[in-house]
Amino acid sequence: MTGRKEKTAVRAGMTRVGGLLLIVVSLVLAAGCALVFADRLPADVARYEAYRATERCAAGSEPDAWREDCLREVEFGVVGTVVERGGKTGKYRATVDSERFQGEVSFTGPRPLLDTLRPGDEVVGTVWRGDIVALAKDGVRQTTDEEPRDDPQMIAAIGAGLGLFAVLVLAFGAIRLVAPRRLGPFTWSESGQGLLYINTVVTLGVGLLAVWLGIPWQLVVPVIAMARLGVGFRLLGGHRSAWAGAR
Repeated sequence: MTGRKEKTAVRAGMTRVGGLLLIVVSLVLAAGCALVFADRLPADVARYEAYRATERCAAGSEPDAWREDCLREVEFGVVGTVVERGGKTGKYRATVDSERFQGEVSFTGPRPLLDTLRPGDEVVGTVWRGDIVALAKDGVRQTTDEEPRDDPQMIAAIGAGLGLFAVLVLAFGAIRLVAPRRLGPFTWSESGQGLLYINTVVTLGVGLLAVWLGIPWQLVVPVIAMARLGVGFRLLGGHRSAWAGAR
């Protein structure tokens, strides 16, 4: 009997240690959420607004610095391209050079320009603040990954997902500290896996839908929170009822 109690006490202690680790993880996730909303989101919004308001550099002017706050067209030579189709793992890059710049630019896909380029081709690049935001050749233009996008909804969705995941992990950690022998449905196999899956699907789904429909990013957070918490509480309630009935 004493040995069994000792084993139970050891397991409870290990459960509490696991709870502490989960709380630390939740703090890291919460810090990531705060960073998204305090820095990344406003910085991306400000960058896009600045880009949208930018005018072309004065005609005939010579650049006095590479990082100009105006749109300048620069002639580049194509050194080489990489087109590796593979969905999310695809690689679409072009290496270009000029008198003042040599390096790689990335694209989201091979069309409409990248897959037609060959080494030695001459292209016109649009440069803004030191970044090549687009390449053009014979009237065909393709933006690069450096062009500012008007998609703060996805960034807000990621921030909301991190915040809600932090709350979830904190709850699981707190249960392990307070009641290490009565975890109920607050385990990975009972509800943790399902809640993580729901959090990911809701975050990405709402974020992408908001981008496609042009929904203001300010609405993304409450929509994700309501959807995520509603489904989560329903899942936890079902597991809690099943667990209580099995006791």
